[in-house]
Amino acid sequence: MNNDKPIFVTQPSLPDFGRYTGLLRQIWDSRFLTNNAPFHQQFEQELTRYLDVPYCSLMTNGTLGLIIALQALRITGEVITTPFSFVATTHALRWNGIEPVFCDIDPKTGNMDPACIESLISPSTTAIMPVHVYGQPCDMDEIERIAGVYGLKVIYDAAHAFAVQIDGKSILDRGDLSVLSFHATKTFNTVEGGAIVTRDPELKQRIDYLRNFGFQDELTVIAPGINAKMNELQASYGLLQLETIDAEIEKRKKKFEHYQKLLENVDGIRMIPIFDNIRYNYTYFPIFIDSSRFGKSREDIYNILKQNNIHPRRYFYPLISDFAFYRKIPSASPKNLMIASMLAKQVLCLPLYADLDDEIIERIVNLILS
Repeated sequence: MNNDKPIFVTQPSLPDFGRYTGLLRQIWDSRFLTNNAPFHQQFEQELTRYLDVPYCSLMTNGTLGLIIALQALRITGEVITTPFSFVATTHALRWNGIEPVFCDIDPKTGNMDPACIESLISPSTTAIMPVHVYGQPCDMDEIERIAGVYGLKVIYDAAHAFAVQIDGKSILDRGDLSVLSFHATKTFNTVEGGAIVTRDPELKQRIDYLRNFGFQDELTVIAPGINAKMNELQASYGLLQLETIDAEIEKRKKKFEHYQKLLENVDGIRMIPIFDNIRYNYTYFPIFIDSSRFGKSREDIYNILKQNNIHPRRYFYPLISDFAFYRKIPSASPKNLMIASMLAKQVLCLPLYADLDDEIIERIVNLILS
């Protein structure tokens, strides 16, 4: 084992190079590079089947997916969301001129706490935008019950939730829309990319118009859309990734379980709960370090690993609500976000990917425990 080689928090799995160059040859021969070309159409159809959802619209990345989802549902005013996420979740609101309202989170899962939602609803609230953090499903039943009572839309940021299921059913087929990311850091990647999932064919059509500048046909523009189309290089890459994703998830599961066995009885280190009826994709392996019990802080462990050429990530720290341009929002007060503030100071995502050697996992854990 080469200790000089850096170990990053993730490493993307790539399709077979020879097969990919074969598809690139077809693209070169056809000269169709974008604009709903053949591989784009095929990938969208096969992805919809694989995910077992009614409709799916491909995007050039997940952030544009969130921006378009909000546009497609004509969301305005205020949207209740989580501070414990990647900044794109809240940035998408601001790009649409929407005021984010931050909700505290569940201490076990890191997901939005439904018990905190109702106190944040105002006459200006139009939607709730939770995140399936680390691919752990939100309490969708309760979130959607609350949304139904107050007439709110629900858009799930499902960036971490590719292929996640509860009792054999996709969690993407919930709420009004779910938005996926296929960024290189995800279990399923198309280098960059994403998708919006919906069950409404008319809403899918509007999404498809919006991702192509708002064009309905050659002469008609129905809305001020944007360019969010996935190109043929990404789509063909994605088709090959679909062929191996189940094996990829199984490999990641074994690495995840190896960490679990090594850390399950360590006082002061907590892992996210895993439920038997949920099919996970094992995108991340987060731990939460209680320094008063463990004897070392998250920062201590972070620095020890970095000194040994191992590069974990503090997902998610700082909280989105701690950034200067969101800090002045009333709901961003730390008093309103006590659990989120605590978890942000404790969380550390350890390296996890399909080809991660068990010896490296053991070395990481030994460094944590030493």
